[in-house]
Amino acid sequence: MAATLTDVARHAGVSIATASRAFGEPDRLAPGTLGRVLEAATELGYATPQSAATATRTFGVILPDVANPVYGTLLKAIQGQAWHGRHRIVVFDADEDLRREREQIEQARKLDGMLLCSPRLPDAEVLALVGDTPYVVVNRQIDGAPCIVMDAEHGPAQAIEHLAALGHTHIAYASGPRGSWADVHRADTVARACERHGIRLTLLSHQAASIQGGRAAAAPAAASGATAVVAYNDLVALGLEAGMLELGRRCPSDVSIVGIDDIDLAGAVTPALTTVRMPIDRSGSVAVDLLLQILAGGEVGDLAPLASQLIVRGSTAAPPAA
Repeated sequence: MAATLTDVARHAGVSIATASRAFGEPDRLAPGTLGRVLEAATELGYATPQSAATATRTFGVILPDVANPVYGTLLKAIQGQAWHGRHRIVVFDADEDLRREREQIEQARKLDGMLLCSPRLPDAEVLALVGDTPYVVVNRQIDGAPCIVMDAEHGPAQAIEHLAALGHTHIAYASGPRGSWADVHRADTVARACERHGIRLTLLSHQAASIQGGRAAAAPAAASGATAVVAYNDLVALGLEAGMLELGRRCPSDVSIVGIDDIDLAGAVTPALTTVRMPIDRSGSVAVDLLLQILAGGEVGDLAPLASQLIVRGSTAAPPAA
């Protein structure tokens, strides 16, 4: 079986992104690192079509909602990584609309490749729509597709462990958009972690991944009697905090709130938001490298999820006394 870029990276002791740069953008690597990668490639018999790797390309980047700061961060990372190779990007905003997302994938097929960021369409439809166009899926796992996934296990599980240690015995999960792969996996992780710690869990209905979505979830969260809420993302968490305050419940003295993503705003509000930091910018840069690898004819191996981590701030505390 022919060696893959993943094999070369492992043999050289570097990341797959670093190995990819050795063939596409060697001037960005230290001489010693470049030498290790090239030596590993020679030893393993890895063949790389150099002209394909270094040609200027145009990629389509399809996003669910460009107004969401998570996707703004992701887009900035994609743009920055593409710029190093003088590649161009065309941005598509699906606006959480399945029909628009479907049409945009069809339009992006005319380009050299595409990055599908958190697509909402069913797996089979995504695979059918991309056709023969090289692509990478970001922040979603689709069997048979090259995917860059941010860890939905470790960080959210840490959040439940943190709340359990504070003494919370009833937690609510404020769900995100229906059809979101990340929401399904975050909710599943929260449910399993609550079961391990003997915590009662209330799943709230799906809401938009926005501050207004969080405000809409505030009344059901308060009515549930939960002393802590884990939100689908930071925007929902911030909306929850505002909505709870309007209902006369303060964070964290009356209710603890945890977000997911760690956007810049999370650390700037009062109280600062406890959240799960997701590797948003790294996923964007790695996705570009992976797409370039595919365009260069390289084989893609299994990629481990990019790690997440709990960041404890002021929005969580011990539950109020009974």
